[in-house]
Amino acid sequence: MADLTTTYMGLELKNPLIVGSSELTNKANNIKKLEEAGAAAVVLKSLFEEQIMMEVDAQRVNNMYGSFNDVENYVSFYTRKHDLDEYLNLIREAREKVDIPVIASINCISASEWVDFARQIEKAGAHALELNMFIMPNDPRFDGDAIEKIYFDVVKQIEGAITIPVALKLGTYFSGMAKTLIDLSQTSISAMVLFNRFYSPDVDLEKEEIKASHLFSHPHDVSNTLRWIGILSGQVDCDLAASTGVHDGYAALKNLLVGATVTYVVSALYKNGRDHLPSMLDEMEGWMEKKGYQSLLDFRGKLSQANISQPMMYERAQFMKYHSNYKDADY
Repeated sequence: MADLTTTYMGLELKNPLIVGSSELTNKANNIKKLEEAGAAAVVLKSLFEEQIMMEVDAQRVNNMYGSFNDVENYVSFYTRKHDLDEYLNLIREAREKVDIPVIASINCISASEWVDFARQIEKAGAHALELNMFIMPNDPRFDGDAIEKIYFDVVKQIEGAITIPVALKLGTYFSGMAKTLIDLSQTSISAMVLFNRFYSPDVDLEKEEIKASHLFSHPHDVSNTLRWIGILSGQVDCDLAASTGVHDGYAALKNLLVGATVTYVVSALYKNGRDHLPSMLDEMEGWMEKKGYQSLLDFRGKLSQANISQPMMYERAQFMKYHSNYKDADY
């Protein structure tokens, strides 16, 4: 039988399938059911620093000069504490119910407020912490270097604050993405998760208003993740986790082949239920047995850019060449 065990951020996993941060992981009982279905680890639903701070500020009605009366201070303290206490309880309850690693998640937007949250999360028993980071580069007053510096400032706050391993979940909005991610990997982080999936706007033509686009990822969304994990594999000093577009075991295998250590699964479970996990694992084992691979180490990174004979296959020029050679008799 194929051996699917792996190590991610120093954590021993029974296979490379991790259920990502979502409503699927917001209750201990749900996490237990995911473990029974085959999940190797879970990332808890994110604690949103921005949401907490907005709730706090909503109570601070006279905060223009930073002077708050006792009532306002109490309400703001309670708002923050209430959200955090619920999250800490989720960590404790999950640790009691399951044997798989429980990874906490903070959606952070600054290099200060989240640090205290992180310390308490570690004390509650989380095996690791994922910092879900995204700073929209929509303000013309700030260039790419200024925005990217915030990511490094956040990582700097990690050093000495907590001892559990830390992963950064990142998007693609970087002015020099390869260099930035390689530089981030050389800090104290243990992993990078590529990529974050964001809320996307759409337009309702009938109502003439902005609405949310697709909630779930699509299988073709995996292409961008494959490209960048393939490019970065062997160049970064941390683990790489694949996220977005992993809808079956074959997509997970593709990411492992280009260099991922683990793959995240969310949308596929919303669509197919948690029983989709054993199906994914069966697909992976079947492919490995067919190919004669005994373990994931036998093929991980085999198709990374550094290991293939035509590394240009990962670059955009190949896409243009593909279309220039495409012929359609009916066009």
